[in-house]
Amino acid sequence: MLSRRHFLQSSFAAAAYAALPQLRGPRSRPPNILFILADDLGYGDLSCYGRPDYRTPHLDRLAREGLRFTSNYTAAAVCTPTRVALMTGRYPARLPIGLAEPLAYGDNSVGLPPEHPTPASLLKRAGYATALIGKWHLGYLPEHGPIRHGFDEFYGILSGGVDYFNHQEPSGKLDLHEGNVTVDQAGYMTDLLTDRAVQYVRRRHAAPFYLALHYTAPHWPWEGPGDTAASRRYRAVADTVKDRFVKGYADGGSLRTFAEMAERLDQGVGRLLRTLEDSGLSRDTFVVFTSDNGGERYSYNWPASEAKGSLHEGGIRVPAIVRWPGRVPVGSVTDQTVITMDWSATMLALGGVSADPRYALDGVDLLPLCQGRTVRMDRTLFWRTREEEAVREEAWKYLRTGEGELLFDISNDPGERADLAAYHPERLTRLREQFRRWNGEMLPRPTPAVRR
Repeated sequence: MLSRRHFLQSSFAAAAYAALPQLRGPRSRPPNILFILADDLGYGDLSCYGRPDYRTPHLDRLAREGLRFTSNYTAAAVCTPTRVALMTGRYPARLPIGLAEPLAYGDNSVGLPPEHPTPASLLKRAGYATALIGKWHLGYLPEHGPIRHGFDEFYGILSGGVDYFNHQEPSGKLDLHEGNVTVDQAGYMTDLLTDRAVQYVRRRHAAPFYLALHYTAPHWPWEGPGDTAASRRYRAVADTVKDRFVKGYADGGSLRTFAEMAERLDQGVGRLLRTLEDSGLSRDTFVVFTSDNGGERYSYNWPASEAKGSLHEGGIRVPAIVRWPGRVPVGSVTDQTVITMDWSATMLALGGVSADPRYALDGVDLLPLCQGRTVRMDRTLFWRTREEEAVREEAWKYLRTGEGELLFDISNDPGERADLAAYHPERLTRLREQFRRWNGEMLPRPTPAVRR
């Protein structure tokens, strides 16, 4: 279990990092940070993680050139709370917006508080240029939006998912924004986001940049780059049914369509990586690629079980790849358990920035791990939904679902097939008690409501 002492030590990681002569000389500046977040990409949806029916050569290359994580967890099983964790470095259940599973379309009642520090606001204060391109899903009102949370620029969507061609929510509302202004622009969403990110990297940057590229792919609606007919069909269905969230946009699809969506995402990352190389920025840029939660209908989550929305492995274990030429060993793999909030802490450490003491981080700096200077960290991680709860401690995972309390040895059983609760009652009791104590520090679960 990660002790309070270790957490306090990690909060001083930025200062320690600034003093490392082998990484940052007295005249050098902090690295650029490129954080690429896929949407609903499952654990096995990249060919370097086992996807058998299509290839992702550019992300496979990224893994060959850096570090691949095999036990990377999201802070939640759906997108809004995970994004809360990324933008705060804290467990999502510490904030009201983190209780949304996810934030409903058009819900203006809650959002990320404008006073809460984020990696963007803290890095900006330290001199970074900051931009968010892609999905936000942390509030609709301007005071809850990206511009109020440290991003100099925002181009993307505020909601959970839009049509890839007309950029409309299921209700028919246009959801594509330039800053706080709604814009109507033709193009396939994945390509629009890639184009804007490429343009951003190509600029002359007087200061280091933090670019958050949050793709909407491969989240539904299931539309490949050539599926304009499917886009019209989804709109027609959505217009004829009462519950547009379920019907229309979230229906249909196929394995072939999903493959096209994932391949276009991979191609977009490839274009961006080539732009870094052409601009001479590769060696000065820390790149992270990961996903906001597990995959859904057409994802390949093997060996994990279940999918998005569940606290089984398939809902919260996702790919993660880090590359930083000359700093991160090439072709390396780690089974260290890490979680969304760790990326927040790591970005602050990269920028030599300390966290706001009023908002203590729940994540730890992964730079020593990424650079091979730390072999292993003992971690105890927690998750909670309205219906489920889970704890991961070293090899063991406690899970409570509607089926009762379960205990798994994840190191030997990542598919969670063999419940060992009856064989290790003391461990089950201890993990249950750890969850109880952690849960007592979080906001209460919301009153049960009808899930749409």
